[in-house]
Order: sequence, then C-alpha cells, then structure tokens
Amino acid sequence: MEKDRSLQPPPPHVLVFPFPLQGHINSMIKLAELLALAGFKLTFLNSHYNHERLVKFNNIAAHFERYQGFEFKTITDGLPLDHPRSGNWFLDMYEEALEMKMKPGLREMLENISPPVDCIIADGFLGFAIDVAKELEIPIIYFRTSSPCSFWVYYSIPDIIQAGELPIKGSEDMDRLLTTVPGMETYFRCRDLPSFCRETDIEDSIIKLYVKQTQKSSQADALILNTAEELDGPILSQIRTKCPRVYAIGPLHAQLNTRLKAKHGESYDHFSNTLWEVDKSCIFWLDKQPNRSVIYVSFGSITSTSREQLVELWYGLLNSKTKFLLVVRPNSVIGKDGEGEDVVVELMEKSKDQGYIVNWAPQEAVLNHPTVGGFFTHNGWNSTLESIVAGVPMICWPYFADQQVNSRVVSEVWKIGLDMKDVCDKKIVEKMVKDVMVDQKEEFVQSAAETAKVTNQSVNVGGSSYSNLDHLIEDIRIMSLKTPKTMIVS
Repeated sequence: MEKDRSLQPPPPHVLVFPFPLQGHINSMIKLAELLALAGFKLTFLNSHYNHERLVKFNNIAAHFERYQGFEFKTITDGLPLDHPRSGNWFLDMYEEALEMKMKPGLREMLENISPPVDCIIADGFLGFAIDVAKELEIPIIYFRTSSPCSFWVYYSIPDIIQAGELPIKGSEDMDRLLTTVPGMETYFRCRDLPSFCRETDIEDSIIKLYVKQTQKSSQADALILNTAEELDGPILSQIRTKCPRVYAIGPLHAQLNTRLKAKHGESYDHFSNTLWEVDKSCIFWLDKQPNRSVIYVSFGSITSTSREQLVELWYGLLNSKTKFLLVVRPNSVIGKDGEGEDVVVELMEKSKDQGYIVNWAPQEAVLNHPTVGGFFTHNGWNSTLESIVAGVPMICWPYFADQQVNSRVVSEVWKIGLDMKDVCDKKIVEKMVKDVMVDQKEEFVQSAAETAKVTNQSVNVGGSSYSNLDHLIEDIRIMSLKTPKTMIVS
C-alpha cells in the first residue's frame, strides 16, 4: 500500500528555445529558471555561438547545477563562427540561415531526446517551431520577448496597410496619428511605428517577415508576455481578442528575484546571463558619486552608432554638466579604418572628471544603484522593464523594431521619460538630460516611483504576475499528464 501512495508522475519536461539574440536569451533563461524552481525538468536550447559566449562570461554551470535535470543543448544558428552578428543580421539571414538550418536541427533533437519533451516554450519569432511541434504532436507555447504594445502593432500592420495608413508619405506625415491600432489611437503616430515600417514598399520582405511571425502566435496553445497586467492591461485585452490564452508573468527578472529570495534568502548568488564581459569597476565609480546624480547611458547589445552620433551624444552629456556612466560596446561604433574605436579612447580621456566609460556594465546593479537618477536607453524591452522596476526615469533613443513603440509608451502612456527618437543633436541631448536630471526631476522621480511600486507588487505573492506564473506552471503540469508516461516510484 505504501508503494502505491508514493507513485508519482515524472516532472514535466519543458524545452525552452530562444531566438539567438542577447535580449531574447536574457528573458527566456529567466523563465527557464523559474520553471526549474517549480521542479520541472528543463532543456535550454541555445545556438552554439551564444552558448559559448554564455559559458565564457558567466558561471552558468555552477548556477544551474542546483536544478536537477536542467540541461543545456545547442543548435546552429546557420551562420559561420566569424560572422559579426551585429545590427539587423537576423532579418537579412532569417530564411537562409535560421529557418533552413535551425528547423531540421530542432526536429532531429526533439525526435531523439530522452525523456520526451512534454511542452515547448519557443521564442515567438521562431515561427518554424510551431510547424515542428504540430508535426510531432507536442504542445507549444510561444513567448514573445518584446513588449505587448509592439506585438500588437506588428499584428495590426495588415490593417494599417489596408486602411491606407501605410506607406508613410514623407517627413510631413511622421506625426500623423494612426487610427487602426485598437487601443492606441490617441497617442500612436507614424513616427512611433517599428523602424521597418518606414519602407516605401509595403511589400518589403522585412515587413512581411514580422507580420508572418507575429500572426503565427495565434496558432500556439498559449502566449507568454513579459509584462504585468498593471502595466499593459488595455493592450493585453486587445491581444486576447486574437490569442485568448495569454500569460502576463513579468517583469521576469523581478519575478525571479522574488522567488529566489523566498527560496534561498537574500544571499542567493545572482546569475548574469550576458554575452559580453562585464566591467564591474563602474560600480566603484558610482559609489563615489552623490545620490541620484548620474545618468546611465547604454544602447543595448546590438545597437550600432556612427562616430558622429557618439560625438554628439558625448558633447550633449558633457554640456549638461551631469555625471554620466557611458557604455560603448566593442565594435559598436561605425567609423572608417578603426576611427570608431579611436574616438572612444579620445572621449574617455577628455571626460574623465565628469564621466566614466566602459565596454559593458552590470545593468541591473547599475540601475538599482542609489546614485543613478536617469537612464539614456535604446528602449529594448528588457532594459525598459529593468528601468521601470528600479524606478529610474528614461531618455529614449530607440534604434529599431519594437524600440520605437516602447519609447512612445514610456513618454506618453506611463509618463516616466522623454522620447528623443529620430534626432541626435548635442543641444537636444543636453536639454533632455537637464530636464530629467534637474528641471523636471521631481515629477519624473515621483511618476517612476509610482510605476515601480505597482509593477513590483505584481510579482509578489498575490500579485497578478505571480498568480499568472502559478497558472502557467499548473497548466504545463496538466499538459504533461495528457501525454502517456511510465509512472515512477519516488
């Protein structure tokens, strides 16, 4: 009798499969760890190239060995190892590299893996994953790592085109409000569309790619979004008209911090999942600065700037008389014959009394440092959420894709920052830095603090995101029980 009572099904085996970019890996590895905390068996499928970088710059083996059954597997991203993988490479190479090379690799792995996978959580930009999942009769949940607002804009592009609101006619058209993105009619302009929508040819292959990948989400068994109901409730309601089963479980980094602290206490070792080598010396520099006196400047893991843009930004920062911490990633400055790298050395020397320049910073630690009072950002979704959770106002200088949408929402909906899109002028940089750090500091600090409070409450016990994650965990358990398995004795 004792033996019968202890019969238990094995834990669900979940495959987490991110798109091969830093921002996508960042949030998906956090989700994988949250599911591992719930006792699931996890396989994290990364590209060979990105896995090697993760191993090089992080303590992933030591960190994840605490989770029984957590395994890393790798797959090709279809590119040679010496490919720079910067800028928009993935858009140009999507079909010939990602789809042609990754799809058969995914199918082969799923056919041979033991124990079999009960559920796939795939990046929502990997549309081919749903084809493989349906073929092998494995439940699949899509995770869109960009913002809900950008997802909804991508989904609405065919309606925008049909209404004649695309293509954009010219520069005089940029501030025209769009009427065909439900829920965003009062504030969303042509200027705020994703960068690829500025093409004059609405048959452009990049536009078609985004629309195709986004509309495939409605075919998945469910959709995960890295947000909270309190942040994006109205847009989540719109998305649910197309994808009824949506789990809003973010911000994931805050959710993970909450659950790790509950399990391990304050002393848990924090895992950095960056693909770049972090320079922690900037924290010591921050320690010496006055409270809320520093603006942190970082444009993410794939943004490139021209030499001229970097110089304009630098002069604007310098002229604002505000202390700044500037991140300039290796090979991210475009100039002739190494001029890009030369200018960084030159700027470092000239601004050593007012600023500090590093190749890569430990961003969460920086944003939560008491001396940081503003974030000059490209508005990638992870960076935007990290700033919201830390209660840090933003200056938004978006680069591409969802970032144009995010910057508008930050400035017009949440009112926790200023939007500087489409310009890079030292006088405008100077004015915006002064506005956020001095002239309008109190109102931005108050607004950011209020947004941080409700967002952080969502990931605490009883909060919307905390409860939604519990629902997701339970639903995956139910999915796995529907697959016949051999019972094991514990």
